[in-house]
Amino acid sequence: MAGGAYVDSGNAKQFDGKVTAFVLVTCFVAAMGGLLFGYDLGITGGVTSMEPFLIKFFPGVYKQMQDDVGHRSQYCKFDNELLTLFTSSLYLAALVASFFASTTTRMMGRKASMFLGGLFFLVGALLNGFAVNIEMLIIGRLLLGFGVGYCNQSVPVYLSEMAPAKIRGALNMGFQMMITIGILIANLINYGTSKLENGWRISLGVGAVPAVLLCFGALFLGDTPNSLIERGQKEEARKMLQKIRGIDNVEEELQELVLASESAKEVEHPWKNITTPKYRPQLTFCTLIPFFQQLTGINVVMFYAPVLFKTLGFGNDASLMSSVITGGVNVVATLVSILTVDKVGRKVLFLEGGVQMLICQIATGVMIAMKFGVSGEGSFSSGEANLILFFICAFVAAFAWSWGPLGWLVPSEICPLEVRSAGQAINVAVNMLFTFAIAQVFLVMLCHLKFGLFFFFAAFVLIMTIFIAMLLPETKNIPIEEMHTVWRSHWFWSKIVPHADDDRKPEAAQS
Repeated sequence: MAGGAYVDSGNAKQFDGKVTAFVLVTCFVAAMGGLLFGYDLGITGGVTSMEPFLIKFFPGVYKQMQDDVGHRSQYCKFDNELLTLFTSSLYLAALVASFFASTTTRMMGRKASMFLGGLFFLVGALLNGFAVNIEMLIIGRLLLGFGVGYCNQSVPVYLSEMAPAKIRGALNMGFQMMITIGILIANLINYGTSKLENGWRISLGVGAVPAVLLCFGALFLGDTPNSLIERGQKEEARKMLQKIRGIDNVEEELQELVLASESAKEVEHPWKNITTPKYRPQLTFCTLIPFFQQLTGINVVMFYAPVLFKTLGFGNDASLMSSVITGGVNVVATLVSILTVDKVGRKVLFLEGGVQMLICQIATGVMIAMKFGVSGEGSFSSGEANLILFFICAFVAAFAWSWGPLGWLVPSEICPLEVRSAGQAINVAVNMLFTFAIAQVFLVMLCHLKFGLFFFFAAFVLIMTIFIAMLLPETKNIPIEEMHTVWRSHWFWSKIVPHADDDRKPEAAQS
């Protein structure tokens, strides 16, 4: 087959091209944005369980823990709104930043947005590492949040636009892989610094390292062909397409991108148009996938793991080591997803992960109910602790090969160019809103719902698994600019999406 040609797979064009070393290296560097997010997810829980950190910034929590030894329910020992605000303030800032990042990503390019994300994170990490008061600590967290908002907006889109369709799932999941590696590194650093008097400073300050790597790497990245065309740089887009596809004749794919860009420019108000029937599937999934992703309860494990394990009766060292174990499981399970997502597809992974998470949540809730009851008094034996650690690890594994990476992949690949920035901004904003909400209320919910908290999350896992089974079409191996074809053949969406959109003109959106 000549370079640049395509074959028709169903209704979706399959463009020719190689998997080049250039695109692999480029996607690896871009995925470093996930390392920032993952490092912060992993580092926070360990730091908030370190006594020197609590004594300096949250003496009331430390005093409460000492006064309540043997007198207070295990469920409530860390219940403090200021402590949870330290964790959750980052996600509130990321929510706000996602809307600014949407404009930056569209007007200045994906590369510029990634660089700004790294810069925000760098300053925030340094402020946290050198913090001398609670105000400095919170300002640092807010800047970290802006960094997360910018990176989570730009990186998944960048990866989806750079990757060939046949391995887009695997390359896009590099972002989630970096998140899991960041979590694991954070857990290892927390374990290593927990005995040091100012170990928390090292834990928080080391976040500057991946930020520097991302900023430095972003300076040498090329922008995506989609972004270059969007900003009127057609010749540069052709050269980039030739470079990332490894062939000279890219005219068919280039013209497809140009057509998409011209259609996108006719849409004057992407935020308004994404609410019209033509984009109803994209709006639905960009809203509900991140909503459900957070209501799996994964962040209870990820950024409160040491606190959770201490609450369940693990010692300080054991709780930190348990977090390292779950972090390792997270990395390995994400690798499983990378190797299978473009073969078995998105939907199978979503459904299997949902069933496995449901079983693990129920098993964990039952074990805690039997041991702690409503009073919260009791502790696990060594064998029981190992069993509940197994269920938590199995839960983490299920999330890591399903809702974790797919929660970023699917929204980033289903949106056409004219609403892509708006769709990704909605995805990030909803994700950060509910990450903030869960972070802020988890310790209060644990105190009041007790073991019922795990059944609360299990109910949402059941609902979201049914949602995916009924409404998500399979999107593997579909070129990103041909994604509109999947809705017309779906039993539900074909009744809602206008059929006269083969040319992807936005007439329906303009009505």
